[in-house]
Amino acid sequence: MRKGIKSRDEELITMSRPKSVTAEAYRSLRTNLDFMSPDNPLRSILFTSSGTKEGKSKTISNLAISMAQAGKKTVLLDCDLRKPMLHRFFNLPNYEGLSSVLTDEITSEEALRGGEVENLQIITSGIIPPNPAELLGSKRMGNLLQKLSERFEMVLLDTPPVIAVADAVILGGKVDGVILVVASHQTHREMLSKAYETLKKGQVNIIGAILNKYPLPTRKGYYYDYYQY
Repeated sequence: MRKGIKSRDEELITMSRPKSVTAEAYRSLRTNLDFMSPDNPLRSILFTSSGTKEGKSKTISNLAISMAQAGKKTVLLDCDLRKPMLHRFFNLPNYEGLSSVLTDEITSEEALRGGEVENLQIITSGIIPPNPAELLGSKRMGNLLQKLSERFEMVLLDTPPVIAVADAVILGGKVDGVILVVASHQTHREMLSKAYETLKKGQVNIIGAILNKYPLPTRKGYYYDYYQY
């Protein structure tokens, strides 16, 4: 197992422990997003963070599962074409994926993976290309998102950290909203402020932030990650 990745059950808590407090926090997040714009529901949301290892991929994966469990047809895209993670979380092959679709090697239908969680489909990153930003900013990417929005009720995009590369800003203009994931006791205020300003300059719709990795004591005396929107 790759260093830094916990067991599958620990990562996908909404599947392994659906009655846990953490899983309930994801359901609360799902509900909050549903009520944000009742007259014009959000159909595509991008997740990013200011830096690495802030729990972005874990957060979006569990939210996607929670939405699917509620009966919402959801598609999860790994748009991190530099250090992809979603195929590891869901134990999926990654020899074909988003990069393959954007280079016209396969169709979007052929890229969809699923079956383990009803109502949830996943498009992994595919082979890491030499030009991620150009692919993500292409007309084909915009057409793909439009096509997926017509088929699914929710399209979720996992992207690289804002400060590291421009990918999140490039994609931010193609979705309904952007969410920043913030790691408690880890994310520096200056980094978060810089990430926020970078997104604002890109004129994307920042709809909120998620605080995770917040330690909360339990009766058994240990700590677990608590997620709050």
